[in-house]
Amino acid sequence: MSRAIDIDEVRRIANLSRMQLSEAECERMAVDLSAILDYMNCLGEADTDDVEPTAHPLKMNNVLREDVPAESMTAETALSNAATRDTPYFKVPKVLDQAE
Repeated sequence: MSRAIDIDEVRRIANLSRMQLSEAECERMAVDLSAILDYMNCLGEADTDDVEPTAHPLKMNNVLREDVPAESMTAETALSNAATRDTPYFKVPKVLDQAE
């Protein structure tokens, strides 16, 4: 395994990401990140000449229904199971403080 990332590079990345790593963690991260980069280099050796580019590994079909206009439900129907309501609206607790 080649050492693609050294401890100084790990310290620089940790500083940029505002992480505080011990010397032991820096050493372990250098080894781990180098192993990841080595693995990515191995993937680059795979023959992909006859592989069509895809956005997803599996064939996907549109599973949505047709968008057909239909009559909307009434406000009374929509609010029929609401725990609390202030007709014609759902009533929910405040989530934002007005002072902010």
